[in-house]
Amino acid sequence: MKGILNIYKPRGITSSDVVVKCRKILGTKAIGHMGTLDPAGEGVLLLGVGKATRLFDMFLHKDKVYEAEFQFGYETDTLDGDGQTVAKTENIPTMSDIETVLSDFIGKQMQVPPQYSAKSVGGVRCYKLARAGKQVELPPCEVEIYSLELIRETRKNTYLFKIHCSAGTYVRSICRDVASKLDSSATMVSIKRLRCGDFCVEESVALERLESIKEAAVIPVEKALNALPVVTLKDEQYTPLCNGIKIPCEGRAGDFALWCKGELFGIAHTVSGIIKIKTYLRD
Repeated sequence: MKGILNIYKPRGITSSDVVVKCRKILGTKAIGHMGTLDPAGEGVLLLGVGKATRLFDMFLHKDKVYEAEFQFGYETDTLDGDGQTVAKTENIPTMSDIETVLSDFIGKQMQVPPQYSAKSVGGVRCYKLARAGKQVELPPCEVEIYSLELIRETRKNTYLFKIHCSAGTYVRSICRDVASKLDSSATMVSIKRLRCGDFCVEESVALERLESIKEAAVIPVEKALNALPVVTLKDEQYTPLCNGIKIPCEGRAGDFALWCKGELFGIAHTVSGIIKIKTYLRD
């Protein structure tokens, strides 16, 4: 069994909890997630099955789309609804106020991650340091926000946003920074991942449904990589390829899916005109 699972992660459990459940349902330990979603978050969670777990780096760096609610009037230490309140304000912006600053957040920028995050400082996860009461100076990271849209007011002081951003972007930090721009405070109180790369929430599979359809939910690696260009070698190159013999491929830039005799060998690129397999996927 080899492929990708597009699972709908419910709120209230960790991404690791989902992995454990899927391993039990499918009867294999060879399952790993392709980037976490906060316990309070829901929506698309990609899991690799079998050799597809080797695609972790590829899927981790895909762009993401989220819907999130920002509640203005207070800020927590975790920047989400599970934390302790550390700031309050009576300055609550209107929808019109918010609209005036959203364009300032579009494009590449340096973003400071939350103190409660999976970033590491000295080999220790930041959330562990924060729980121990240790505040650290987190260096900003370059991220890109492609779009930031205010959808509607969902309840008092709370607004729903739609965010399309690069991998590594913290929506909680966007919430903090938008509020700061408006001389206010805000906390992210809900988040749903609508898309990761080409995988969307409408096609995600709930854990309850996975119990019923099992292996049928696993998307073949070939389909999961259909956005990559394809290089198909001649049949007579099959044995040399299997034996690790250098095979030239001129004029090819970037990654591609490498095929020969109807088999997907993996993700490859060229180095000095020679094919080099980066991620080997052949059984």
